Amino acid sequence: MVAYSFRPRFAEPILEGVKGGTIRGARRRHARPGEELQLYTGMRTKRCRLIARKTCLAVEPVALVFELSTIWLGERLVAKALPELDAFARFDGFASYAELREFWRAEQPAAPGQEEHFAGVHVRWLELPEMLA
Repeated sequence: MVAYSFRPRFAEPILEGVKGGTIRGARRRHARPGEELQLYTGMRTKRCRLIARKTCLAVEPVALVFELSTIWLGERLVAKALPELDAFARFDGFASYAELREFWRAEQPAAPGQEEHFAGVHVRWLELPEMLA
């Protein structure tokens, strides 16, 4: 079992089956396919609550390259046009790619003069939408 904590705004998309994965940075150990995921909000606080238990389907390297408006899963370029970018963003619990981009810029601000990108892993408990697979 591997636990992941989410901001409260992501609880409903997870429960509704809209948010099917999470983008995370490096950590000691991420989930492995077949393992149980425990999805929480407010971990390590008095407001901690279990959102759902899911089974991990896949874990892949992910790169969000904002200056090029592209998203990579492993070696695959899965999103480079707005419909694909928006589909990926919705799968991650956002209304649009623009909202996802602003969230990540606020969470992981780039140093001045550096490219705007984020590299980590994409942990999924739902299958990717067909247009991204």
